[in-house]
Amino acid sequence: MSRFEEISILKEIAELLNEGADSNTVLAGVLRKLLHLTGLQTGWIFLIDEKGQHQLTANESLPEPLAHNNNQRMCKGDCWCVSRYNNGKLNKAVNIIECQRIENVILENAGDTGGLTHHATVPLRAGNERFGLLNVGSPHKTHFQKDELALLEAVAFQIGTALKRIKLTQREQETALISERNRLARDLHDSVNQLLFSLSLTARAGREMTDNEEVQQTFSYIQDLAQDALGEMRALIWQLKPQGLENGIVSALKSYAEMLALTIDAKLTGISSFPEKVEEALWRIGQEALGNCKKHAQTTHISLSLIRSNDSVTMTIQDQGCGFYFDENLELPSFGLKNMKARTEALRGTFLLTSEPGRGTEIKIQIPI
Repeated sequence: MSRFEEISILKEIAELLNEGADSNTVLAGVLRKLLHLTGLQTGWIFLIDEKGQHQLTANESLPEPLAHNNNQRMCKGDCWCVSRYNNGKLNKAVNIIECQRIENVILENAGDTGGLTHHATVPLRAGNERFGLLNVGSPHKTHFQKDELALLEAVAFQIGTALKRIKLTQREQETALISERNRLARDLHDSVNQLLFSLSLTARAGREMTDNEEVQQTFSYIQDLAQDALGEMRALIWQLKPQGLENGIVSALKSYAEMLALTIDAKLTGISSFPEKVEEALWRIGQEALGNCKKHAQTTHISLSLIRSNDSVTMTIQDQGCGFYFDENLELPSFGLKNMKARTEALRGTFLLTSEPGRGTEIKIQIPI
């Protein structure tokens, strides 16, 4: 491959990386482009978290035994490249690594690998920050030349830089969102909340100033509406800017339940500190669940269980209310439940809903940490 061809490849990949804002979409696109430009046939990208857990984020033209059952062989178990990465022994493009996953397929006689036996592996990093691995190979290819490895390493640096950019952009967006929520909460508290409170006092005063029963009933109705709206507004302000979250998620949910006139029995097992994104998800899901209890459960007593282990947190919210018929094979019946499930799965967690008429409802989520 000529120097001009290498520069052209790096240019095309750089243009593709600069366009993307979602890491999964970017990685899938750049892997496809890299294979097309280099003539290689197979590739996959592992993103690896701080605990050494890998996630298959992008793949292209995997042999059928590796792609079988939704890429199960690629998603589970350990392998040499991931182990070397986690041990700190994989810091640059490696000439050839025999693939343990492919070897397992051959040893188990699980299918035809199409001649793929080896792959090159390159760490994805930007400065001292590491993100995962880029693996590429082709059938019957058991050696990569130095210039090929140099090109792969350059591409890996580009990918690592793009991943860092996306990460920083997402962090900035989250910070801006929190700032906007706080501003909106302040505005609602200082304007609409105060107006509703004034309306309630005015209606009360109007009722006391007249002897006409019909007028009194009208003022009472206005006061009741103002009080209901005031309660809804306070709940909305809570959702935008939770008061008491600095004291922990359990304290915040207890306070929120109290504001909704619910009694909550809370049990915490393990330490109460969580990563920021996990705590935010627990808070939003807990809010939604308590709000559903208030609106639909026909009970004011709620049980909350929060269990923190070394690698996950499990939150269970249960009521003994009216319940409803639910078939887990069907779509979730409300937007609120769908939103809770989406928040959980966005953090690679699991969402479980159990409910029966007359036997209450239980929502259980588990999120890895």
